[in-house]
Amino acid sequence: MLVVGFPAGALQANCYLLAAGAGAACVIVDAGEDCAGRVAEALAEHDLTPAAVLATHGHPDHVAGAAAVTAAHGVPLWIHPADRGLHDGGLPGDVRALTGAPLELADLVIDVGLVPGHTAGSVVFRLTTPEGGRLALTGDTLFAGSVGRTGSAGDRRRLGESLRDQLLPLPDDTVVLPGHGPATTIGRERAGNPFLSGARSVVPVP
Repeated sequence: MLVVGFPAGALQANCYLLAAGAGAACVIVDAGEDCAGRVAEALAEHDLTPAAVLATHGHPDHVAGAAAVTAAHGVPLWIHPADRGLHDGGLPGDVRALTGAPLELADLVIDVGLVPGHTAGSVVFRLTTPEGGRLALTGDTLFAGSVGRTGSAGDRRRLGESLRDQLLPLPDDTVVLPGHGPATTIGRERAGNPFLSGARSVVPVP
């Protein structure tokens, strides 16, 4: 499986391209601010054809580039309905609703876990690679060494429940591709993340 990732925009939000391999169809996860040029370069380098753009949540640093990318390639944006209104700059015309049902796109089967807390419509995308590996694209719900902030638009209690119910049960070797910062694993975070370590009831940062 091919995974290409890079940070984009002023807040360095991670954008990912996922494909079965080079020369295949792909999905683009979190098309953030000023990502279109980097996306085009990655598509050309690996001979990829976009099938869809997916959003882990609706904050502008994760979807500000979605309109440009979807328009350039004629593909839809998938986002949870609760987060459609979070980006003041507007979203593309072909917007489809993430409901928690799995997606079959670009020859990939993508499980969608609802993880409200950071935002009401936050989701995590989970995949099993042909090589037997496991991936979780967690957006701003879980980072290496930290968890998502909640602020005025989030819910601290619901974030804790989402972490406990959707992410902590994943196998230790699940590779976490977060919305900001470096990759990690569920096992590493379960053991060393101060907000998760040994916790059955998670208390995230405010």
